[in-house]
Amino acid sequence: MNFAPASRMHPRDKEVPPPRRRMPRPRSLRGSAAPARRWLARALLLVAGVLAVQAAWLPAKAALAQGLLESTWQQSLADGGTHRPWPWADTHAVAKLAAPRLGISQVVLAGDSGRSLAFGPGWAESSALPGTTGTVVISGHRDTHFRWLQDLRDGDVLELQSHDGPRRYEVAATRVADARHERIVATDHDQLLLVTCWPFDATAPRGPLRYLVTLRPLPRASS
Repeated sequence: MNFAPASRMHPRDKEVPPPRRRMPRPRSLRGSAAPARRWLARALLLVAGVLAVQAAWLPAKAALAQGLLESTWQQSLADGGTHRPWPWADTHAVAKLAAPRLGISQVVLAGDSGRSLAFGPGWAESSALPGTTGTVVISGHRDTHFRWLQDLRDGDVLELQSHDGPRRYEVAATRVADARHERIVATDHDQLLLVTCWPFDATAPRGPLRYLVTLRPLPRASS
């Protein structure tokens, strides 16, 4: 008896196709998305960390500088000389500004360039010298030394100490000026002008708007 070789046959004498196998995914594609997401997350964390350090460094630098400036200001009051707060400084202390109600006390530097304002409020050298009669203009950054200007109220009393002694000023007015259309010009009028950028919560630096606080002098205390 002859037997045909065994084969997989359909009941209708058709060959059954083999089961379809799923082809494996290439190794280059398998799991590649997860590492990419991890690297992206690390990069974003690194950028956030750098921005946080920069944001913290500015107030820290400002606070540290004021400590050094206080020491040289006291030396200047003692001997009447000019003392640089650090060897490479191109400025020096000329006055001390205080706002007693807000607990503020800051040394004022000569000049209102960016280099000076990084370390403290700066006196505009084109204006009257602190302690003399005339318009004294002092500027500061809105996000560090002069952030407290937004908390001043009409009638608040500030004290500006110079080599000639202290002078007291009272807040008379506050307003916003546009530097594109108005220049802050010192006059012979006896007053103190405090200037900073505006608005206080702005994210972009070097905007055109300025916040001005005008203070009128109070009578000097009789000796």
